[in-house]
Amino acid sequence: MHIHTSDQESLELGFGNYSCNWGLHMCGLYETEEERDEIVFGFLHKGCEVNDLQLYCPSERTKENFSKEYKEKFPNCAEHVNDPERFILKDAKELYYPDGIFSPRIMDKVLNEFYTVSQKKGKRNIRAAAEMTWGLEAIPGIEHLMVYESRLNYFIPGKPWISICLYNVAKFSGKIIIKVLQTHPYTITKGKITQNPFYTDPDKWLEENAPEFLD
Repeated sequence: MHIHTSDQESLELGFGNYSCNWGLHMCGLYETEEERDEIVFGFLHKGCEVNDLQLYCPSERTKENFSKEYKEKFPNCAEHVNDPERFILKDAKELYYPDGIFSPRIMDKVLNEFYTVSQKKGKRNIRAAAEMTWGLEAIPGIEHLMVYESRLNYFIPGKPWISICLYNVAKFSGKIIIKVLQTHPYTITKGKITQNPFYTDPDKWLEENAPEFLD
């Protein structure tokens, strides 16, 4: 099933027989490891098959555990996990707060630099996915996590990029999940993708919740 999400080229997501268009930011809501992994492994393996660049941040497991599972599931693509031209694995601290503080402004710079480098040899499609349970930790600046999520809706549209932010609804409070829904245009729930009626344009969301982060 194709879901028209932009006027960019289409891609196969690798789970649920779905396809969509590049330039998409969505959240994956799950309760079990099986639900999470159906999204993650299908999404990233499809990307490896078509030579997209993968960026993955595990949080409920280590990078080593993920690599081991991936190689066991997809022995034909096992070498891809160790190839930085195909696959970049970062734990939460490496990606989101290497200096010990989480900052949406710094993340803007990090992602823009990553994207610029990725395109130096020509257009490259990017699939990004992250388990967000690290956001439950007492990290300085973590109160701005949803600011980061909202600002991703400035960064991603128009790029050959798709991000799936994975939230375990058994661990996050209902209050946080409501904000997750407000900051992601599309959701994956129980294997189904839907356009999110709770999504709020970042200009409006930031004005109402964090005006100091408006550009």
